[in-house]
Amino acid sequence: MKNVRLSQAETEANKLAKALHGGEVLALIGDLGSGKTTFTKALGKALGVRSTITSPTFVMMQQYQTTTKNKEDKPLWLYHLDLYRTNNFSEVKSLGVEQYWGHPETITVIEWADKILDQLPKEALLFKFTRDAK
Repeated sequence: MKNVRLSQAETEANKLAKALHGGEVLALIGDLGSGKTTFTKALGKALGVRSTITSPTFVMMQQYQTTTKNKEDKPLWLYHLDLYRTNNFSEVKSLGVEQYWGHPETITVIEWADKILDQLPKEALLFKFTRDAK
């Protein structure tokens, strides 16, 4: 698990974007306002998402095409999930998200992933976000 402070969120996202090739699941954990969405927006920008990335709290999932290519020279898609309002994994599963996990043309970012940690693929990359000390 990688610990990330709010002030580091954008820098860490930019570094990580260079290492992603498709199939990754990023599990983001942290309190409200700790940098999860900031990280996701910066990651999307670094991957070449041209549209505005917003937190999908009410729709639970958004997808964005990137300008980044995977190893097969196909465009990567960024799937952004926000599980803040989720009560159980069956709600998440009903979105069909498992089909994207590990898929070579997707990167899946899950905010509030602690709600489904035991259901995530074992290869998921865990990030713990914290606010900066005052």
